[in-house]
Amino acid sequence: MKRSLLILFAILGMFFIGNSAISIIMSDTSKESFSREPVNTSVVMLQDIKIKLKKPEEVSINNKKVDLGQRLFFDPNLSKDGTVSCATCHKPDHGFADDKPVSLGVNGQKGDRNTPTVFNTSRLKLFFWDGRAMSLEEQALGPVENPVEMGETIKNVLSKLNKNESYTIQFEEVYGKGKITKETLANAIAEFEKTVISKDSDYDRFIAGDVMALSPNAKRGLDLFNGKAMCIACHSGPDFTDGEFHNLRLGDSDIGRGKITGMLEDIGKFKTPTLRDIANTAPYFHNGQIKTLEEAVAFDGIGEKNRDPLDLPVNLTKAEEKDLVEFLKSLSGR
Repeated sequence: MKRSLLILFAILGMFFIGNSAISIIMSDTSKESFSREPVNTSVVMLQDIKIKLKKPEEVSINNKKVDLGQRLFFDPNLSKDGTVSCATCHKPDHGFADDKPVSLGVNGQKGDRNTPTVFNTSRLKLFFWDGRAMSLEEQALGPVENPVEMGETIKNVLSKLNKNESYTIQFEEVYGKGKITKETLANAIAEFEKTVISKDSDYDRFIAGDVMALSPNAKRGLDLFNGKAMCIACHSGPDFTDGEFHNLRLGDSDIGRGKITGMLEDIGKFKTPTLRDIANTAPYFHNGQIKTLEEAVAFDGIGEKNRDPLDLPVNLTKAEEKDLVEFLKSLSGR
């Protein structure tokens, strides 16, 4: 009998001890799981965006290539008469664009279109207003052989460079021994152009968390940009361009993308320009017919039916136009 009671007490003791242990473990686990910091979903989303939208400056660069490309970019000897360089039309003090409706080339000849900015071109897939170049390298050499712009041949440019001891030494340091070629020439200029980046604007600071970076007017303009004004329909992404082609019905005879593709639906279409540093790159549109940012916003704000890609006019008020202009000014880098 005594033996049976001892066994019973032993079993009960083991039960209570085990149950207490389980309770302690569960209690500790619960405390641990509920004492953790709540996840800030907005931070996670911002981090995801930063991962997806890599900044142009994160692209790896070769400093020697960039220095060589910069020298070439500013060298007028790449033109036939030694008067026009890349920087002649892509003026650094004018947002790497031109302050004229169309640029002047060799012998004072007028070009056909407004000079687009070089800012933030590293992510683009197509170049020039009509998208005829498929790489920065192809774009870099295009003006050299254009009879109106630089009026030279690649053959003559290479001949001049290969006879220049300073250039041959610099090319050899970057590309190794051998003649300067069309490929190395184009690559060097493209590598420099990749470093021409508009960044650290008021808008960039605002989205990074500085709520005071934008004025009240600019904030209202941002809301319009993403809402009523529908600018976001074309000017999307970190560089404010969809990289696509649209017909704004400017009323000129330039058929734009249609000349490249031969497709009827592409007639009158031109590539969406970046809005980075837009306040510093007047005049605007492919023909440079709009002189000021205010006029450009008014043109888009009034709109007309069937203007690609919008089906209906936007019809902004004068106050809304002013707010939108203030936001666009906030896209100028430092």
